[in-house]
Amino acid sequence: MLYKRSSQLFAEAEKVIPGGVNSPVRAFKAVGGTPIFVKSAKGAYLYDEDGNRLIDYINSWGPMILGHAYEPVVQAVIEKAKLGTSFGMPTELETQIAALAVAMVPNIDKIRFVNSGTEACMSAVRLARGFTKRDKIIKFAGCYHGHSDSFLIQAGSGAITFGSPNSPGVTAGTAKDTLLARYNDLENVAALIEANKNEIAAIIVEPVAGNMGCIPPNKGFLQGLRQLCTDNGILLIFDEVMTGFRLAAGGVQELFNIPADIVCFGKVIGGGLPVGAFAARAEIMNYLAPLGPVYQAGTLSGNPLAMAAGLAMLQALDTDRAIFQRLEEKTAYLAAGIDKVLKANNVTFTINSIGSMISVHFDAAPVVDFKTAANGDNETFKKFFHGLLQEGIYIAPSAYETWFITDALTYEDLDFTIRAIDKVSKTF
Repeated sequence: MLYKRSSQLFAEAEKVIPGGVNSPVRAFKAVGGTPIFVKSAKGAYLYDEDGNRLIDYINSWGPMILGHAYEPVVQAVIEKAKLGTSFGMPTELETQIAALAVAMVPNIDKIRFVNSGTEACMSAVRLARGFTKRDKIIKFAGCYHGHSDSFLIQAGSGAITFGSPNSPGVTAGTAKDTLLARYNDLENVAALIEANKNEIAAIIVEPVAGNMGCIPPNKGFLQGLRQLCTDNGILLIFDEVMTGFRLAAGGVQELFNIPADIVCFGKVIGGGLPVGAFAARAEIMNYLAPLGPVYQAGTLSGNPLAMAAGLAMLQALDTDRAIFQRLEEKTAYLAAGIDKVLKANNVTFTINSIGSMISVHFDAAPVVDFKTAANGDNETFKKFFHGLLQEGIYIAPSAYETWFITDALTYEDLDFTIRAIDKVSKTF
């Protein structure tokens, strides 16, 4: 495939945008080469500026669960845009989508909309701190909760040391209140809690990790977190920005029947437009201004175009609950096909999958946390990525990202993908 136009556009972008991109992973730094510039998308396919068609396994990093340019969402946005694009005032739409979300998701009474997953997680942590009157939080290595200061932390030495910032601009004062734990390791979490008795406001976790590849929770891990939080007066925050309305209508809480105290949403809830949200039982949500003392605001929160897109998306999912079974079946079909051809070509690999999320790791050992995810062969992944790109398949340009399956993918698309992986893996 030729990417002449994309290369030209990237050179132009680099002159006026840092790194030529507005989000770092788009820059292809992990895989080398020049980013692909998209011109349009429909269903399961991307069409780039050079006229190439690509089967899309990123789907805008998750929200396009029904495919690109899904007609009811597009029409809802068009009709709403004719009436005005932003008011900074309440609209009926906000109540409609809030009521539907609360009805679909267990253990929440109220929800507040923001503009991104980063905002949702940042606000959820602030709310947890205000509600518990404690300062510290626990997060997990490899779980990404957006780019607010509290989350850009890596651990110091030892399991119970304070965190240290891993991005310039994050202060040591912020870092000291963020404790880093190992995903799928309850003993590590318990040790952190014991060393910081009555100081921890919340544990925030991707209940199914998607930012170190797809890593499902080990059996008992989420249940154990729930019990530790209950026993120690800590709020459990599920970051379901990726998994909410994707792995089940009610997200991971429904899938595993484990209640969280606060839940963060994004991706699917916006139907492709910039939307985030956080939700909890009324007792917690009533701590938010204007009812309570915890301040959170946003001029574009509840934007009518975003609410129209999100409402259309949630209505489609609520009406057709069978979609989650279809997505799981397609993901299982793809996983089985990839497993077969990689084994036939003597490739060392591990496949993780759950629901409509899947990732391929080029290492034989189980991938259960950030450390084991980092053991994958990155050179093989680079060959894999660029080989698939040449075959007309777009996966994340990073070994640390999950793939997302969309209902628009056909079994013919999946078979094409499996054949392409067979071809590419013969070159390793």
